[in-house]
Amino acid sequence: MPTYYPMMVNLAGRRCLVVGGGRVAERKVALLLDCGAEVTVVSPAATRKIAGLAARGAIRLARRSVRPEDLDRAFLVFAATDDAQVNRSVAQRVRKKGGLVNVADAPDACNFLVPAAVRRGDLTIAISTGGGSPALAKRLRQRLEATVGPEYEAYLAALRELRLRAQQVIADPAQRQALFRRAVGSDLFDHAARGDKAAVAACIAELLQPNLGRTRGRPRGG
Repeated sequence: MPTYYPMMVNLAGRRCLVVGGGRVAERKVALLLDCGAEVTVVSPAATRKIAGLAARGAIRLARRSVRPEDLDRAFLVFAATDDAQVNRSVAQRVRKKGGLVNVADAPDACNFLVPAAVRRGDLTIAISTGGGSPALAKRLRQRLEATVGPEYEAYLAALRELRLRAQQVIADPAQRQALFRRAVGSDLFDHAARGDKAAVAACIAELLQPNLGRTRGRPRGG
């Protein structure tokens, strides 16, 4: 198996194609919509949910077999029909054109894989077994979901606010990095987890204060 490069891709506004209209395709469509993609489904038949999304204008649905031009226009493609030969044919054409394709239950035909993921707001933890055991990836995801709870969404929002404030007032990158390391060991998590906005603001101000003293009066770098 190849060694996959882990990365996060911005799909907002990107044309993404799902070939197939069954339950597997449903899951692919939901994930793509969550990421803001422009989704087209091509399939002679479609589930009620996919049809409903099309009726509301959330996706485009072409009730027919896939055509070469469908594949050529897409940023990435999911082959999710119940016909393995069709899936592999789709994958072969997309790969030949240099595109990105994922084939349900056939990692050897893919050039990208979809990891199991835990999402807490902007925090995403992705787990991949390289296609070796999706069941293990699912089990690990479930364990992480029990450990990394919804409080991390508020915590990350607080860390993001600290980062923005620090970028505005601290010119030295080394000082900023030292600040961020102190922040993850501070009481900021506890305050954010309780939803105590006043305590979060006070903690951010306290973390920034020593750096403000050292950088006051210095010109910002260009």
